[in-house]
Amino acid sequence: MQPSLARPYPPPLVLLALLALYFIWSSTYLAIHYAVQGFPPFLGSAIRFLVAGGLLFVFLRRRGLPAPTPAEWGGAARVGILLMGGGMGGVMLASSLGVASSLTAIFPAATPLLVVLFMGLWGRWPHKTEWVGLLVGFGGVVLLSLEGSLRSNPVATLILACAPLCWAFGTAWSRHLPLPGGLMASAAQMLTGGLFLLGLSLFLGERMTQMPGLGAILALLYLTVFGSLIAYSAFTYLLDTVRPALATSYAYVNPVVAVLLGVFIAHEKLDIYTFIALPIILLGVALVAVVRK
Repeated sequence: MQPSLARPYPPPLVLLALLALYFIWSSTYLAIHYAVQGFPPFLGSAIRFLVAGGLLFVFLRRRGLPAPTPAEWGGAARVGILLMGGGMGGVMLASSLGVASSLTAIFPAATPLLVVLFMGLWGRWPHKTEWVGLLVGFGGVVLLSLEGSLRSNPVATLILACAPLCWAFGTAWSRHLPLPGGLMASAAQMLTGGLFLLGLSLFLGERMTQMPGLGAILALLYLTVFGSLIAYSAFTYLLDTVRPALATSYAYVNPVVAVLLGVFIAHEKLDIYTFIALPIILLGVALVAVVRK
């Protein structure tokens, strides 16, 4: 899925896609906080992506778009397992272990740094300034791990550290895999990622012990429609349309908005490490973005 800057995509559509990532994805961390109160993490994630991917797939097929080829299904499965399974599923699992939504949003802020690092596997190693950005961002993540609730929950901290690794590697790899064109890539990735999460849920024996509350149901519905169907499709569109630095610029906005939502809506308490680590991580992302532009 290579970016093609020559194609005449209307700028307003790019702007709308960026706004979807900036504000919808910022709010999904708070929605996850409420969704895991009624749904097991992997089962809830599976429902989210299977419904969103299925709806999008049916819509695109009815519009006359061809179904993915076997090779494209294979590429979509690899990306879907990494992004939906390891990335978003990992965040959902960490949230179910009691990590505040504002903290689950800060770790993924390092994703653009990791994408730059993983691009080296295909011959594009970071420049000197990018290495500085990587080191600064890594320092911020290490500092964040000293936050009280993370320090007392090493399993959740490890999961949160692995989630952006999966997301970043899947993002970098997606540019070198056979994938369907346009939004069909989103549909195929969500379907295959959702099937992986469903299998993982069954393997781990997740169970619905009681009817989820209305808040959890509404949160999962929000994640399905807005977080997946709209925002993830916007992310796929941007990866195929604009430069990677712009497509991943949501990393500047999401942590800040998510922290504010967590503090003012969910009344989450954060310590000084969070407020020191966040600008350090964003500084690292900024150093990388400046070079890539």
